[in-house]
Amino acid sequence: MRLLVCLADHAGEVVSIDDLLNEVWPGVAVSPDSVYQAVASLRRVLGDDPKEPAYIETVPRLGYRMVAAVGPWVEEPADRAETLSSADSDKPDRSRTAARRTWIAAAVLCLVMVVGAGVAFLIHHWYTQADRQASARAESPPQKSIAVLPFLDLTEGMHQETFADGMTEELIDKFSRIPGLRVASPTASFYFKGKQIAVAEIARTLGVAYVLDGSVRQSGAWVRVDVRLIRADNGYVVWSETYDQPMTNILMVQDDIAGAVTKALEASIGGKSDH
Repeated sequence: MRLLVCLADHAGEVVSIDDLLNEVWPGVAVSPDSVYQAVASLRRVLGDDPKEPAYIETVPRLGYRMVAAVGPWVEEPADRAETLSSADSDKPDRSRTAARRTWIAAAVLCLVMVVGAGVAFLIHHWYTQADRQASARAESPPQKSIAVLPFLDLTEGMHQETFADGMTEELIDKFSRIPGLRVASPTASFYFKGKQIAVAEIARTLGVAYVLDGSVRQSGAWVRVDVRLIRADNGYVVWSETYDQPMTNILMVQDDIAGAVTKALEASIGGKSDH
């Protein structure tokens, strides 16, 4: 939301990555990757197409620009019935009074129904959360367990989705060869592609202690893959790394990066691979 407000404050202007980092994440040491992922999330929520943007436009090598019309909230005009009633206050209209009373009664009834539904939802949500917490306490996931989330394609124009998906599958295959490590299947991992769900909720659903996610960007003949390993129970990043490779052979690049990530994973949560 802070990113969206920042872009809206500068609607029609190009806002650089550095300016976004300073305004949206003041005093926090984060990389430009945070901006790319936040923009990608905003586009998914808004249903915006990066190729034909209606909200956020990418300006290559410069930054981002809000192209949607931005303006202050405009209050709706006064109700026509109230205006007419004020103009003709000296001529009481029984039918109009009756209609107003009916409208008020209906509004009160709707308000009561909304409040009742809200209370019911809160009670249901509270009990659901309590049940989930009790289940989590009763059965903790194995410490050597991990899910690889589908990598984000942050390439300009989003032309490397196939590479990003292949990177995800290659990592799952490499991890599954580590003895004693429990790895969520590709079908289970790709179920969460494009969904805005908290890491802790995903880990609970898949029964894993760690979640690995990342992103892919291509610049000319080079590809950059950013990877991070997250401890699901506290949300802390255990480690993160950036890998740059020449885009000569896609399969070889995927294999090389997956091998490097696997070694880093083994050093973080233990285990020896058979490859």
